[in-house]
Amino acid sequence: MSHNKIREDKTCLNCRHVVEQKFCPNCGQENSDTRKTFHHLFIHFFEDLTHYENAFWKTIRNLLFKPSTLTKEYLSGKRLSYLAPVRLYIFISFVTFLLISFFPSKVNKQIDDNEDKLNENIVNPVKENAEKEDDKKYFKLRPMKEIDSIQKYGKENEKFSDFEYWVYEKASHVTEHNTKKQIIEKFVESFFHNIPKILFIIMPFFAFTLWIFHNKKKWYYFDHGIFTLHYFSFLLLIFLIMFIVDRICGIFGSENPLKFISGITTFAGTIWMCYYFYPAHHRFYGESRLVSFVKSVTLFIINSLFILFLLIFYVLYTFINLH
Repeated sequence: MSHNKIREDKTCLNCRHVVEQKFCPNCGQENSDTRKTFHHLFIHFFEDLTHYENAFWKTIRNLLFKPSTLTKEYLSGKRLSYLAPVRLYIFISFVTFLLISFFPSKVNKQIDDNEDKLNENIVNPVKENAEKEDDKKYFKLRPMKEIDSIQKYGKENEKFSDFEYWVYEKASHVTEHNTKKQIIEKFVESFFHNIPKILFIIMPFFAFTLWIFHNKKKWYYFDHGIFTLHYFSFLLLIFLIMFIVDRICGIFGSENPLKFISGITTFAGTIWMCYYFYPAHHRFYGESRLVSFVKSVTLFIINSLFILFLLIFYVLYTFINLH
């Protein structure tokens, strides 16, 4: 429900039509003051995304526990009772990014704890030397001077190709300016922050594989796209729930009884994420259980390989761009 201050001027700012009441009868724009406070913008953002409280919670409930219901309702024309697929995904992505930013990475603390245990009784100079030696053993990279010498004077079978040399040079630069702890910390932080982006990149390919495996006359690519948006929104929402539970339970330490709840939530969430696609596919496309199962497994394998490819590319990209 909008609480914007109505303008005294009755001329619509969008189409210049006369506005007798709250909304323009010509274009539908609200005749409200255009200068907003930050508080208003923040509230309006959530109002616009959730579209009323009932629609929001109804959408979330169906998304979590009734596979494909949202997609079938949306494509049948029942759209005002639920959040639109794109807005739903954007909203969940926004909340995920926001909460991940608020909660620090646990990897950094775990590495610190392990180092504290290993170096509990070691004085600082010895500890620093041990860390440097540990990094050297871990990365096992030869100095660039040695590589340059091989490239210039070595045998042909010992030389790197231009691409191999470029990768090695980048890796050498990263390991020279970052410890093992820093590399792991930066990679994990970057990975969590970019999960919504990674899923967004995968979505068009996922919808394309659905289009290939189903009747082209009965199903349009748009239909598969809506199904994909809802499915990926579900995946992101489950991840968000597991993340929140894990962080809340972790506040009280690693030895507290609440960690058991976190473990159960993670286990149940992972099982539901893996199983969810099969009933969603079966109910939406209306095929037999056997056909749906075969297609679900095949699609899972194909998209898993594509995701693996993206993750490998992502790992290389993140590693190369570390500073």
